[in-house]
Amino acid sequence: MQSKGPISQFLLEHFKHFNAATLVDAAQAYEEQLANGHKMMITMAGAMSTAELGKSLAEMIRQDKVHIITCTGANLEEDVFNLVAHSHYKRVPNYRDLSPEEEKKLLDQHFNRVTDTCIPEEEAMRRLEKHLFDVWSKADQNDQRYFPHEYFYQILLEGRLEESYEIDPANSWLLAAAEKNIPVIVPGWEDSTCGNFFAAYCIESELKPSSMMSGIEYMMLLADWYEVNAGDKGIGFFQIGGGIAGDFPICVVPMLHQDLGRTQVPVWSYFCQISDSTTSFGSYSGAVPNEKITWGKLEVDTPKFVIESDATIVTPLIFAYLLGW
Repeated sequence: MQSKGPISQFLLEHFKHFNAATLVDAAQAYEEQLANGHKMMITMAGAMSTAELGKSLAEMIRQDKVHIITCTGANLEEDVFNLVAHSHYKRVPNYRDLSPEEEKKLLDQHFNRVTDTCIPEEEAMRRLEKHLFDVWSKADQNDQRYFPHEYFYQILLEGRLEESYEIDPANSWLLAAAEKNIPVIVPGWEDSTCGNFFAAYCIESELKPSSMMSGIEYMMLLADWYEVNAGDKGIGFFQIGGGIAGDFPICVVPMLHQDLGRTQVPVWSYFCQISDSTTSFGSYSGAVPNEKITWGKLEVDTPKFVIESDATIVTPLIFAYLLGW
């Protein structure tokens, strides 16, 4: 067992009840999964990249404590936005007090707000667009097809952005993932700024849609990866937030069982969700883990945790525990 530093010791001493206790339980169960040879998936919804989760997630990837990631298109691109334009971001601590007119002023200044943080259009989005168009065009002209994350990997691994880095590249989770070449599943990638860029180029006939691999192909990739890596143990599932980032990948197991008849494949071996979405009528993101038993995703004895709190607070603490900080 990895020795524990001051953050972990604080958690063990003070996080004794309620969501705090569940945080520690979930972290310890995650650690047990790794010790028992299970691989782990992290899923990211929300704006975790803009929240700079890379400060801890990148090291989790480097230390082989994360083996596959599913994320929204926004989290994919926003890690790189932060990598190349950090000094141009604008923080708005009083975001709750902004009037519609003040919001419009931010737009006029080419800032797009994510809660208390504004992403600069020119320095972040447009700077990246040029490089993406280059690799998209090259693939398009050569009748090649890649997944969204693979185009980002090309840009990062070729060093196209190195001169523009504004943070320590060790804090970029996507760069760490690219260097490890771990799969990054990005369902619904079209619902992102760079997805919109790509669609616009296709509308103008500058690119062909076929040069971008699809969500169906992502599910096929995930199914193959799961079968190869689950063995007889299963894969752990650590979900940050709700939505498509979690809903898409967790379905791979019932698909393998019910649609392909591959019933020997084990279900997910661990489940933890950090969410502030409460259980309500039809709210899948707020559904308790036991509901997933009825869908063939989890077993009766699968370790299951729900931490009803702010993922930007909880996730770095769990990662700190797993890293021994």
